[in-house]
Amino acid sequence: MASHPHSILGLGPSLGGRSWRWRGSNMDLGENGPDLADDLVTRMYLARGVAREHVERHHRPTLRAFLPDPSAFRDMEAAADRLAQAVLTRETVTIYGDYDVDGATSAALLIRLLRMLGHDARAYIPDRLLEGYGPSGAALLRLAEDGSSLVVTVDCGAMAHEALAMAHAAGVDVIVVDHHKCAAELPRAVAMVNPNRLDEGEIAAAQGHLAAVGVAFLLAVATVRTLRRRGWDGPEPDLFGLLDLVALGTVADVAALHGVNRAFVAQGLKVMARRANIGLAALVDASRLTRAPTCSDLGFALGPRVNAGGRVGEASLGVRLLTTKSPEEAQAIAAELSRLNEERRAIEAVVQSEAEAQVAGQHNRAVLVLAGRGWHPGVIGIVAGRIKEATGKPTLVIALGGDGGDAKGSGRSIAGVDLGAAIITARDEGLLLAGGGHAMAAGLTIAPQAIETFAAWLDNRLARDVAAARIGQALTLDLALAPRGLTPDLVDLLDSIGPFGVGWPAPRLAVGPVRLVRAEPVGRDHVRVIASGLDGASFKAIAFRAADSPLGQALLHGGRERRLWLAGRARRDDWGARPAAELHIEDAAFLD
Repeated sequence: MASHPHSILGLGPSLGGRSWRWRGSNMDLGENGPDLADDLVTRMYLARGVAREHVERHHRPTLRAFLPDPSAFRDMEAAADRLAQAVLTRETVTIYGDYDVDGATSAALLIRLLRMLGHDARAYIPDRLLEGYGPSGAALLRLAEDGSSLVVTVDCGAMAHEALAMAHAAGVDVIVVDHHKCAAELPRAVAMVNPNRLDEGEIAAAQGHLAAVGVAFLLAVATVRTLRRRGWDGPEPDLFGLLDLVALGTVADVAALHGVNRAFVAQGLKVMARRANIGLAALVDASRLTRAPTCSDLGFALGPRVNAGGRVGEASLGVRLLTTKSPEEAQAIAAELSRLNEERRAIEAVVQSEAEAQVAGQHNRAVLVLAGRGWHPGVIGIVAGRIKEATGKPTLVIALGGDGGDAKGSGRSIAGVDLGAAIITARDEGLLLAGGGHAMAAGLTIAPQAIETFAAWLDNRLARDVAAARIGQALTLDLALAPRGLTPDLVDLLDSIGPFGVGWPAPRLAVGPVRLVRAEPVGRDHVRVIASGLDGASFKAIAFRAADSPLGQALLHGGRERRLWLAGRARRDDWGARPAAELHIEDAAFLD
């Protein structure tokens, strides 16, 4: 059977409208199944850009194999020297974090480090609604008045020129630990540690995918090394024990999971399984996980709960949870964060519904810019991400205040479109009051009357990039097999090349050809199917949030006489008497 010119496996266009392509070489296993396990694993790594000689270190990622020398980063030595001095001279230190998971874990990591060194530090997390993103001059001056001679900003500060100038004038030393894009002119600080500095060297610039918590960990390593050089005879900190925080912040911030981030997450999950951090253990329990957390749990169960405090509750809850020494306090905060997460879900549903209603009116735009009065600023980033996933277009969601004051926006982009750089340029050209971010996510402050002008400018600037990126949005497959090959052992084998996330995608399978034995809606808007193959084997599959989509409607009403292939991620199903494998459907295609 001849293949469709834009697809594989002899299929026509998919129900999702995407062409299917191999990630690497043709991995159609037919009815044989993966009998060469080691070869299959190796080919998975090769398809993800790993050189054959580096497969083993990627398969078992360790810090020894991947951790860069912290001194390769500009200002790292200056930052470590100043933080070590504060430890030795018993100065009052405040860690100033952002209100999201990356900020909370970064702040908690440095606070726990200083405790291990016999010192203590205060935490300051700004209120999202009252203070906005990043360090403010007023807050830094208050911290100085309260006795802090050193402030370390984490996950913020890269563009805080005015605030840091005020701190310097007041005699407050500031170390900036960040990963967001920088301008050519840097704010005045004792040290600016950021792999995304424009003047960064080649080795450090290659670590631009680090979350802020990863940069904070490197600062911790450098600080301990500096103390040793100075003859430190105090307690020896367990730096490895901080990796649970690094893993959580890295995954929750959707940092690319290649290079050292793979080691951070792989080793951090092992640390988290030991439940040594009282707050994280309480969070796991509040999330109703009955096993050690996985990488997916960090992004979908633990991260959203920590985020909920900064989005719709008290911004400091996350740091307090991750640094508390009291099991009782940990349980209380974890329960409160779970409650706030449910509240956040309800608020988010309303904003998403109203934002989606505007999408049809912008079908000709390459970049969606959606704005609404009364939308909660704490959920607009999540809504932007969901609409971006549904439309395949970069999306900005802007919350208009009820008083007609400045509006706050948050955006999410698609691979190949640098939204953060565009936002910084728009700010420099006077279209925005403030703005920054990185390639895949950005935030902004804008005058309401400037939104339409900005939207047109952004659309014009990014249209070509979006068009090129969307042309390349094929559904990438790692292997294809008959239903009998979809087994729990295969799922375990594929999981062994994790952790998975941005930059390191989980394997995607095509299973077929099959006929649908049953297809029915379940839950709010999911579609559950049972499929049977020509080899006599059958399996369960589910398409999440797809009931109203062309894919879901075709599964439900497309007829059961036609044969088709189902594509998606394989997962273990341990609910029955014995383990089975199921498919989480992302797309499907009928045979020509």
